[in-house]
Amino acid sequence: MNLDCRVAMAPAVDDGLNWARDRHSWPLSEFSFFRECAGVHWHLQQLGSGPCVLLIHGTGASTHSWRALAPLLAERFTVLAFDLPGHAFTLGTPSGGLTLEAISDALATLLDTLAIRPRLIIGHSAGVAIAARMALAGRVEPRTIVSLNGALLPFNPAPGLLLAPLARLLAATPFVPLLFTWSARRRATVERLVRSTGSTLDAEGVDLYWRLVRSRRHVAGVLEMMAHWNLAPLARSLPQLAPSLLQLVGLGDRTVPPAHAERVRALLPAAHTVRLPGLGHLAHEERADLVMQAIDNYRALFDGA
Repeated sequence: MNLDCRVAMAPAVDDGLNWARDRHSWPLSEFSFFRECAGVHWHLQQLGSGPCVLLIHGTGASTHSWRALAPLLAERFTVLAFDLPGHAFTLGTPSGGLTLEAISDALATLLDTLAIRPRLIIGHSAGVAIAARMALAGRVEPRTIVSLNGALLPFNPAPGLLLAPLARLLAATPFVPLLFTWSARRRATVERLVRSTGSTLDAEGVDLYWRLVRSRRHVAGVLEMMAHWNLAPLARSLPQLAPSLLQLVGLGDRTVPPAHAERVRALLPAAHTVRLPGLGHLAHEERADLVMQAIDNYRALFDGA
């Protein structure tokens, strides 16, 4: 076994998150395992059988966000999900920090060491950028990338220029994660955050995000990732993307505007777009059945994988 990817024990006690305690109530924890690879202590989940599908969650989420969709996919696929570096139960930072490039390279190294070759990748929001970056770098060769409200291109220049320095300032200020977790002690605060995405989650969904934001380490990781996220190089390379792209767009998304998908299609005219009325940024958590149906309707893109 590669010494850089050793079998790992569950992470130690963390403020707000403790695997020894939380695994008993964490979604799909019976499928969880841990690996140490590329400077990161990864929390992963694997279930099902068949061709491999890789699930990549977005900023601020974790494996919990696939709790409804993963079992549906597992009826046809071997499903592999994980927590991004700095998120939930994945500890450590890859060499290069929490940039798009460093996270993508660390994940690709993990997949190589585990001898996993996903033929279908499903990403949500920033997770789609990670999938695309790995494919463009030749580190993975999926037949199809499914984009769930994908954030593949920079937003309008002015907000983008303002957001990055603000996030860097917040990430560099030690008390900010503590202040945020303190403010999120009230469940109503998290309910408002979820609603601001245009999505409506059930009580379990809100509770899981509430548990995440009460971890200072998780919040610090999210801020650090936001501070160093730069989509401009990816946007320039996107027309060279080889895998098919299926865009599932929640028309009520208030985080990544639905018009974002049309900007992507201007660069990738062959991309397929499916609109999901009434669903927001967390569409796959709201109606996993509708997302699965949309994927099945385009199964020709990845059948035979």
